[in-house]
Amino acid sequence: MGCYNTAVINAPAGEVWNALKNFHDWSWSKNVITSLDIVGDKGPNEVGAKRVLNGGIPETLLSVDEASKSLTYSIDDGPADLSKDNMEGYVGSITVYPVTDDNSTFVLWTSKWEADKSGGVADFCNPIYQALLNDLKSHFS
Repeated sequence: MGCYNTAVINAPAGEVWNALKNFHDWSWSKNVITSLDIVGDKGPNEVGAKRVLNGGIPETLLSVDEASKSLTYSIDDGPADLSKDNMEGYVGSITVYPVTDDNSTFVLWTSKWEADKSGGVADFCNPIYQALLNDLKSHFS
């Protein structure tokens, strides 16, 4: 089970990566992320950093790889389909690739999970990830 979303961003990969890797600041997403609350004292690029998105989706940063411009995170609980009662083992991954032809960036956003009792996780997450990628495109246009 999983999600797969992509976008080409009209900006250099380093700039896009700098926006995405800050786990505590997604101000570039004006249409999707209405609030981001930092939990704990870990820095925004430290494994174990925690945040709560939109007042109800707690997430934890699992890995950050500067060389490959990628990160992984978990969704630890949430409303409806994302709740601990419905879903287990959710891991999201964002990877930034340079497009050398025109100095733009290809962003790959995937996720997988171990259990989904009601079958609604992908239906919930795919539109959100695509909207986040659209916000990212707008931020750099």
